Amino acid sequence: MAMSVGPVSGGEEPSVMATINTTPLVDVMLVLLIIFLITIPVITKTVNVALPKAVNIPTQTKPENITVAVDRDGKVYWKNKSVASREDLLALVKQAAVQKPQPEIHIRADKETRFEAVGRVIYMIQRGGVVKVGFLTEPDRGVRGSRY
Repeated sequence: MAMSVGPVSGGEEPSVMATINTTPLVDVMLVLLIIFLITIPVITKTVNVALPKAVNIPTQTKPENITVAVDRDGKVYWKNKSVASREDLLALVKQAAVQKPQPEIHIRADKETRFEAVGRVIYMIQRGGVVKVGFLTEPDRGVRGSRY
């Protein structure tokens, strides 16, 4: 490493050096960059957790479960038999509500059914005293672009 102290001729006044030596600055910055690259993976620790795998398991229909179907026109079917009126549906639900253990009621509704018809069925089930109600749907077959 060399250093300039003054002019070669001894009679003149030494001039001010107007350039900045950036070599030490670049060396320091490269060392800091390397230190950060090495220490960042050590700092960002996460808790090692085995995450569960999501699997769509179809519902197992038990013999004690009751299926209530609602077709496109709003007609109600109790275990595949047509129900004439809301009062008949309420009577069937009340009979099921007193069983021990109380069965689940699964509602199968056509996708074109008005929500009003399904809402009436849910209301009758609620009035009848059955606690567990579920909806049966078609499993997703991976079809893209479907409406439902």
